[in-house]
Order: sequence, then C-alpha cells, then structure tokens
Amino acid sequence: MADSTGDDIKPIDNEEIEETPGYQPPAQKSLKEIQDQDQDDESLQKYKAQLLAGAESVLDEGGENVLVKQLAIKVQGRDDIKVDLTGDITKLKDKPIVIKEGAEYRVEISFRVQREIVAGLKYFQVISRKGIKVDKNDFMVGSYGPKTEVQSYMTPAEQAPSGMLSRGHYGVKSKFTDDDKKIYLEWEWSFDIKKDWM
Repeated sequence: MADSTGDDIKPIDNEEIEETPGYQPPAQKSLKEIQDQDQDDESLQKYKAQLLAGAESVLDEGGENVLVKQLAIKVQGRDDIKVDLTGDITKLKDKPIVIKEGAEYRVEISFRVQREIVAGLKYFQVISRKGIKVDKNDFMVGSYGPKTEVQSYMTPAEQAPSGMLSRGHYGVKSKFTDDDKKIYLEWEWSFDIKKDWM
C-alpha cells in the first residue's frame, strides 16, 4: 500500500502548455484602443459593452492585471475545500487536501481582472506521484474584462482514482497563464487519496 505521507513533491520541469494548432493570439491593446475599434460593427460594440461594463470604476489592488485568489475542490453534497492563493503559497504542497477515493470532484479557480482585458486565460496542472507524472491537464478559461468582483472558472468533473494501489500522496504543479504566455501565478499543492474523507 502506498505511503500517504512524506513523499517529496518535485517540480515538473520542461512542461509546456500545448497550443491549439493554427491559433494566433490577438495583439495586446489598451482598453481605449479596444473601445475605439470597429465603431461600425453593432454586434461587436454590444459584446465589448458587456465585456467592459463598469471597467472605468474597477478597484485596482496593484500587482498583476490578473490576481489569482483561491483554489477550491468542489464535491457535490460536501463543503468546498478552499485554498487561499493570496498569501504565502510556498507551504501549500506541505498541507495536502484529502480526497476520498472514487469521489467525483471539480477544481474551481477564483480570480480578478483589474485593468485591461485579458485574452485566452488558461489553467494548467501536472499531477505527479513519487516524482512520476501521472496526469496533465490544460483548461481554456477564456477572455475576461476588468471587474471589481471576483470571477471564477470550474474544471469539468473528474473522478479520483480508487483502490488500494491508488491511495497515497499526489503533488500538483499549477499555472495560470494567458495567450501571451504571461504567468500570473504558478504554485504547487498536494492531495492525499484516502479510503474516506478523514
């Protein structure tokens, strides 16, 4: 049976986010340039108005344009397991989240865009066990305009592995990026697959 404590979580080196073939990210533009562009396209103007609603009065907390606030593990019928990403994230890998084997769960990332529209946000994660990569996911989050309110993205449902051999400690290396490959946050966290939630 796998040991559920003491496994070292090693960084996964040379992991690249896979690009969509033929996709070209849009050129970076200021809010003013975006608002002034395509004045004669009514449907595009409506879309921009929706995307930029309230942008002129958005709270600016300083730092990056995109602030990643929280990761949550969501399981139907249970309270969310929340991880604060605004403080010291270096210790997260030493505080594993417990997930019951076979449970269906989703990962939710909460974030704020505070100054400019950000195109092609992506959430990327690599899961490893005892230094060996066991899974890799690349989720397209989308494009977002500035808002004072926190926005969120939820991954599709996944099922935790089950059985004695799958129980144990897993390390996760996560990254939140955009089309320009700008990394807004990169962090490591971990979870333990156990027979039950305790």
